[in-house]
Amino acid sequence: MIFSTSLFLLYFLPAFLIAYFLLALIPKSWPKNFFLLLASIFFYAWGAPLFVFVVTGSILVDFFILQEVGHSEGGKRKALFWISVVLNLGLLLYFKYMNFFVDQFNDILSWFGSPPAEWTRVALPIGISFITFQKLSYTFDVYKRRHAAVTRLQDYALYIFMFPHLLSGPIVRVGQIIDQIRDRKAQEKANERLIGFYRFVIGLAKKVLIADVLGVTANEIFALNPLELSSGLAWMGAIAYTFQIYFDFSGYTDMAIGLAKMAGFRLPENFNFPYISTSITEFWRRWHITLSTWLRDYLFLPIAYSTSRKWKKERYLGIRTDKWLYIYAAAITFLICGFWHGAAWTFIVWGGYMAFFLILDRLFLIRWMKKTGRIPAIILTFLILVIGWVIFRSENLDFAWFYLRRMFQFVDMPNDVWLNSKFWTMLAVAIFFSFWGGWKRIERWSEKLFTTPGSSTVILFTIVAVFLFILSEATITSSGFSPFIYFRF
Repeated sequence: MIFSTSLFLLYFLPAFLIAYFLLALIPKSWPKNFFLLLASIFFYAWGAPLFVFVVTGSILVDFFILQEVGHSEGGKRKALFWISVVLNLGLLLYFKYMNFFVDQFNDILSWFGSPPAEWTRVALPIGISFITFQKLSYTFDVYKRRHAAVTRLQDYALYIFMFPHLLSGPIVRVGQIIDQIRDRKAQEKANERLIGFYRFVIGLAKKVLIADVLGVTANEIFALNPLELSSGLAWMGAIAYTFQIYFDFSGYTDMAIGLAKMAGFRLPENFNFPYISTSITEFWRRWHITLSTWLRDYLFLPIAYSTSRKWKKERYLGIRTDKWLYIYAAAITFLICGFWHGAAWTFIVWGGYMAFFLILDRLFLIRWMKKTGRIPAIILTFLILVIGWVIFRSENLDFAWFYLRRMFQFVDMPNDVWLNSKFWTMLAVAIFFSFWGGWKRIERWSEKLFTTPGSSTVILFTIVAVFLFILSEATITSSGFSPFIYFRF
């Protein structure tokens, strides 16, 4: 089931909220939690009726393994930890990457004239990447004694299965939410629920009114042969996708956080005006924040720390050891990050592309950007991101190469795509709302809007949200279904 469908907006969500708010009248928290868990399982099973049993089984296994990890010491503790890691990664590798591995193996066989191996292709269950990351963070935190093992199966199952963040995040760590699962009375207030409502609707409008409109044009342009594109149209396709993916994914995040807030939960923020970044380093502090912090804490820092113990010198080839450690850890982390996004060479190259600029930032680029001034730094960073999104969006590396070449050849050709007034209007809206956070006052106001707004602000935005909800629902009804981009990952 998808948030931006009439089925969810007009049937599932109202029925869920009415039942949930009635259960909220009961002083104890377990009836609400039990109902939320059942609703979440139903929500997921609607779109993945078979895989829901795999997730449920893995939750049961993880729960009891991590219970033992919490009580064990020495070799047994380490063995159980690795069993949990292998089981979770095994599911991810099988469902998400096995088709890719088989395709690469068949390519190798073709070099030697051998027939391809027979293989029944595996369907990719939605949400598997985010489910796996959450379960792995719990495994690591219990093993490293950062958090005690959850003692109630219902609490752990709800932590994984809670439907607002189940499919595309934010990635929530157990320490951020377990206390809320046990008691959230302080957050179950009318004001908080209204904030959650307008946060949800703002996300819906981002997706339906902005991202989907830009996505139509981006899809049309990327469907053409890049050799038949004018350079101007190629740039339009790249820019349209750049804003489409931001408003699509940040829209989902707003909807997830808003839904959770209506139920009394506070999920971590995931976006903070990423396109006003003055460097790629800053971009990854503002884009998909929960993934960035996950990669930092569970990949980058462990890799850097384990390597630092082997490097004794202060300098290698004239470069300080700490910079070498950063280069090494960043390269591995972002190659894995790229591959996590999808089983294709384009994602791996995109991860390497991001790592390249992160390394340049560390070596000299951030210092150089500061000298150019804030606005030139934002423009240059945005240009780097646009090029990166072309690689990310492309079906294969050949397409990406020819598309990027066409962008920088500056040739004029007849265009097969008509850029109508609706596209230009939504592009202007997207540009405005992407960059207006460059004013610090706007950035602070935006944060306050979703945390501690005044009563008059809540009333005003609730009224605006009702109008946006009606407009978004009318658009969905007239234009049909459009999946979220990150459901691919």
